[in-house]
Amino acid sequence: MWYVIGFVVLVLLISLRQINEYERGVMFTTGKYSGTKKPGWRLVVPVFQQMRKIDLRVKAVDVPDQKAITKDNISVTVNAVIYYKISMAEKAVLEVENFFFAMSQLAQTTMRNAVGEVELDQLLSSRENVSERIRAVIDKASDPWGIKVENVELKDISLPEDMERTIAKQAEAEREKRAVIIRAEGEVVAAENMAKAATMLSAAPGALHLRTLQSINDISSDQSNTVVFAMPIEVLRALERVGTKE
Repeated sequence: MWYVIGFVVLVLLISLRQINEYERGVMFTTGKYSGTKKPGWRLVVPVFQQMRKIDLRVKAVDVPDQKAITKDNISVTVNAVIYYKISMAEKAVLEVENFFFAMSQLAQTTMRNAVGEVELDQLLSSRENVSERIRAVIDKASDPWGIKVENVELKDISLPEDMERTIAKQAEAEREKRAVIIRAEGEVVAAENMAKAATMLSAAPGALHLRTLQSINDISSDQSNTVVFAMPIEVLRALERVGTKE
């Protein structure tokens, strides 16, 4: 009697399976799919039943470096990280043999195709748009497998050395061009301000003389300076009139 009870208890212990909160158990009975079990303790009859536990947490796939050619025939090397999760555990088991491997291969192919659809400038400046395009394609392709793609991040885009030097020279030329434009704009503003000041000084009698005296006073503050300036024509004319009267 005790042997029978012990045998039954042993069978029950062997048959018990624990499913954690972040898992689902895909059950097979005599080889046929018989349901998906939720978290808790589940009884799996040996020989007749089998259960495969599927993790529903977000997974990260590190896509290795992929060589691709952009739309404008530039060779680049890109890598990415794909974040996805299982939304339907039964499909991930029944529809694909190894969903982790399948997602990695799908990501590599999709990434190469997406890079080939854009030019290099667009790839470098609109990385987020390219990543979203890759995510949408992978998400649609993996939907029959019960997989939801959360995000795709392009980590690095490597260019050939000669192309990197060309881009660096182009960037330097753009900076120099911008500096020249800024200097020219500053000179235009300065010229406009000087023209306005000249107009104001010429319109006010004696203003030019006062500005001249102020400039002389500013310069004479330094004892080492030697100042040579022209006498205003009005002063010379006044001296001439004084000399004529005498």
